[in-house]
Amino acid sequence: NCVKCHKRIPVSIDKYFYRYLLKHSSEREVKAAMFRYLKKPTKEQTVMAEAFIKRFGVKKKTKLSDEKLQEALDIYWEKYKVFGKLK
Repeated sequence: NCVKCHKRIPVSIDKYFYRYLLKHSSEREVKAAMFRYLKKPTKEQTVMAEAFIKRFGVKKKTKLSDEKLQEALDIYWEKYKVFGKLK
């Protein structure tokens, strides 16, 4: 659901995850922040740089149900988390 739009942007989808991780640090906080943003995206709560927002704008509100969005965030977390992968 997310990847098809993100393929059109020159920033890979994992980069968003790393920005959230740097700002929020824990799994619970990252997922909560992403959930809030995806349900009601605003310039004030984005983790992206202002230049990025000026170029691409603020994303549109997700059409996923709360349950499907949470499921997607769980999958996203598992795919891109760095915990347990660093040596």
